Amino acid sequence: MTIADPTLATTARNVFAILRRHQSPKLALMGGFAGCGAVEQTAQGCQVTLSDGRTVLDFGSYAVALLGHRHPAVVAAVRRQLETMPVSTRSLANPVAAEATAWLATYLGGALPKVYFGLNGADAVEVAVKLARLASGHDRVLAVCGAFHGKTLGSLALTHNPIFRTGLRGCTVDVAHLDPADPDAVAKETAQGKVAALVFEPVQGENGAVPLPLEVLRRWTQDAHDHGAFVISDEIQCGLRRCGERSLALADGLNVDAVLFGKALGGGVMPLSALACSPALYEPLAKDPYLHSATFGGYPLSCAALPPALAALEARVDHGKVLADTIVAGLRILHERHPDVMTGFRGRGLLWGITFASAHAAGEMVIELAKAGLLVSPCLSSPTTIRLLPPLCTTSGELADALDLLDGAMDVVAATTGT
Repeated sequence: MTIADPTLATTARNVFAILRRHQSPKLALMGGFAGCGAVEQTAQGCQVTLSDGRTVLDFGSYAVALLGHRHPAVVAAVRRQLETMPVSTRSLANPVAAEATAWLATYLGGALPKVYFGLNGADAVEVAVKLARLASGHDRVLAVCGAFHGKTLGSLALTHNPIFRTGLRGCTVDVAHLDPADPDAVAKETAQGKVAALVFEPVQGENGAVPLPLEVLRRWTQDAHDHGAFVISDEIQCGLRRCGERSLALADGLNVDAVLFGKALGGGVMPLSALACSPALYEPLAKDPYLHSATFGGYPLSCAALPPALAALEARVDHGKVLADTIVAGLRILHERHPDVMTGFRGRGLLWGITFASAHAAGEMVIELAKAGLLVSPCLSSPTTIRLLPPLCTTSGELADALDLLDGAMDVVAATTGT
């Protein structure tokens, strides 16, 4: 057997060849389109430098780079931890992980004092649903039409779009999906039987940056609690100041039992997710801390990133509000200039979805923007929508450049699609 030499991945051509051979030809094709034949090499702030020397603005990255790339305080904290103890023995208590739990609980004002750490968003979803079923003694879970909660088998049951379950004959959680326009939806479901939990995203990112109606969420939360169900707010994408607040559910006065975080929690440097919850929901883990465990749960190298990440997010709150206002104004102008291409926009804070006349037009926008120097995120659950996920470190000049690139790409798409 010939083992590939990692040093071969020094040119873009070699990178794509290795991806085709060892992963997926489609992955290589998509990366080739996005980089116009180049691959990513270095990044700082909003800027990513490619192998051909070009720089592009990163308004995508699955919403991870809220602080931009390589925030200096986060990098420094991770580097210090790397030099002391990057992994845990799992037998001894680790002070870095302990400090991170205290930081997150305090960050939320003490409302949700119990914390569990994972690496990916789906980790947090899985443990939250598992605890809700154990603590309540019930099995059924309520989610929302348009929801995305992950692709692991348990979290996949809560994800609404059936495209993500293609080829699977079933998932392991009994889930009913609710119409977000129906205030009575939870009451109807609880009338049919016991429910362990209601899980929702205050802003549905993968579904195209759709904010759920606050009054509906208030009613659902009350009805769920009236019938003994836990309420879980999945803010893996929309929380941590992405949409303006530390937690949207807590800021909006929703009496939730848990908030889920991820993506930006590791400061754009390390993978980290978290469940922050009430003692009642956490009770099964309090009784048996090994009821749900993972080799890298509470990974010290990731936990070291949390305190400087949260501090850096708070330092940028006012700038984030300015950016959000500028985006709204800019998108209104673009909508007026290109009504046949851009059919609308929606979102909150620094999470925006731009809708187009067709899925083809949205796809062409992603490609044209990448060519021009702006990375954005498509929405698999809403193929006519692209997402803008600007970092908090975006300057006014960079945001103006991004809006100009959107304007130019819409001109190109209008000419090529005939819209």
